[in-house]
Amino acid sequence: MTRTPARPGPTGAVYFSLLGPLTAVVDGRPLPLGPRKQRLVLATLLSRPNTPVPVDVLTDVVWPDAPPRTARKNLQVYISAARTLFGAAGDRDRVVHGCGGYRLRIGEAELDTLRFGALARSGRAAGERGDLRTAARLLREALDLWGERQPLHDLRDSAGVAEEAERLESRCLTVYEDWAEAEIETGRAAVAVDGLRDLVERHPLRERLRAAWMNSLHQSGRQAEALAVYDDYRQLLARELGLEPSPAMAALYADMLGRGRAARTTAPRDSAGGVSLPAAARDFTGRRDELREVLDESGAAEGGVLIVSGPAGSGKSALAVRAAHLLADGFPDGRVHVRVRREDGTARTRAEVLGELGRLCGARVPPGGPEAEDAWQDWLSRHRALIVLDDVPDEASVRGLLPRSGRCSVLLTARGQLAGLAPAHRVALTALADGEALELLGRLIGAGRVRTDPAAALRIVRACGALPLAVTVSGMRLAVLRHLPLAEYASRLDDPSAALDELVAGDVSVRSRIASGWQDLTEQNREALARLAGFAHDGGFTLDRAMDVLGCGERAAIRTVESLLDTGAVTSPAGEVTAHAALYEVPRLLCLYARERTGSDLSLVRG
Repeated sequence: MTRTPARPGPTGAVYFSLLGPLTAVVDGRPLPLGPRKQRLVLATLLSRPNTPVPVDVLTDVVWPDAPPRTARKNLQVYISAARTLFGAAGDRDRVVHGCGGYRLRIGEAELDTLRFGALARSGRAAGERGDLRTAARLLREALDLWGERQPLHDLRDSAGVAEEAERLESRCLTVYEDWAEAEIETGRAAVAVDGLRDLVERHPLRERLRAAWMNSLHQSGRQAEALAVYDDYRQLLARELGLEPSPAMAALYADMLGRGRAARTTAPRDSAGGVSLPAAARDFTGRRDELREVLDESGAAEGGVLIVSGPAGSGKSALAVRAAHLLADGFPDGRVHVRVRREDGTARTRAEVLGELGRLCGARVPPGGPEAEDAWQDWLSRHRALIVLDDVPDEASVRGLLPRSGRCSVLLTARGQLAGLAPAHRVALTALADGEALELLGRLIGAGRVRTDPAAALRIVRACGALPLAVTVSGMRLAVLRHLPLAEYASRLDDPSAALDELVAGDVSVRSRIASGWQDLTEQNREALARLAGFAHDGGFTLDRAMDVLGCGERAAIRTVESLLDTGAVTSPAGEVTAHAALYEVPRLLCLYARERTGSDLSLVRG
């Protein structure tokens, strides 16, 4: 959830940032801050703005062991350089010397930590007045300046600066806790869950973070996970410190446990529906923008239909299930998940799916016939439920199941666009960004192992086409094969003739998932895809190249490419979705499978 920090300030003013590496800009242009010792002096002055900093403190920061005889003279040089920075904005008299030491005069609009503090104070004041929505907004603005980066991380090898940086980070974490608690109080716990999890992983002994994470999970309908957070914390404290959680934390746990038992014993068995969702993936990574879009659209008060589409292995189901868990509070009449295919990949009948929906939601749906759909529509019109229809093969499989009126939301996942369903909002998934794919790999094999050979890790995720399924299978294999160097595994995946054989972990096979998608294609599309995969350079091709390979004119090539785009078998790296995009791509692993099926020349594929 890292965001780009804002850079306020009037035109011509120097703007400094400590919430991250030490930086300075004037009119949007970065200013060079000089050698390391000069930056240490500047960082120390900025970390104590408008306060005299004794010469001895500055000396200890720059020369912690044995200062040279020329230390005072050198400090004067560094102070002069700091004045020159402000001279770029026409004001050299900002660093003044007095009996207490050197004092840097600077305003809120010129330093991110001052702006951060002002927003945090305003947010807390709003919270004390009971205006929690304003409090959450102001605290979020403060956090956006931080972005979860480590303050002054480029200068932390100096003990003096490291102490100041840790103080700043502690302030940031406190504001994060304030913000999360405000969001939880306003019923918006879902927006805080992921960030709290990440921070707890980095600060496992910080109890207030743990408590907020527990509360956010519980309010999101994920009670088992909330209770597990407490149990993990209890074991960690006992193992590391020989302590027990505080009475307040223990009371929170007991309260959640009691509420969960009460809910289980008093839940009515009537038409109010139920909860039948798979567990959310613990290694879910990235997709922040797409998740936000799904939450906004599916969580709308008026309900609606949303389709998450993308090629096999792009993480459609994981995204849908995660969103369903996060949206729990908004759907009191049920949250259910139903697969629209059987285990062998064939489509279930609409009557089968409707029967399961009726059982899960507590709707009295007669078996088969028009009466069944009418009864289902009647139930949808009178309730507020979230229905996840997963892995939809085509429009016909779900017609009659989508709400015609009422406030229910239906979230569908499909490889194709399901263009025949309207009105519906659509979210298309493509491959992960390199950074997200590396983060996912690190979650599975350990971030430390990724850091030992980042170049090889990048080769692995790119050889996987950055598809979540393939990266996950690679991580599962490497988590077991601890002896295997990342570079060696990357070389295996780079080999076109062996890559799909390597992407198998137990009963999870990338090849079988791709094969299921291949069977969904028409014979004509399979033939066209095989030709494009056989002759397209690195899976990429232009419309002109498609015309050459398919041996047809522009209009016919456009229709073929658009048909393949609709199935998810072809993508546009530029994000365009029409046949006039500059470049198209057959995803690497699908390219390998298509060539494998047709005996095309595998030597054309490169990692």
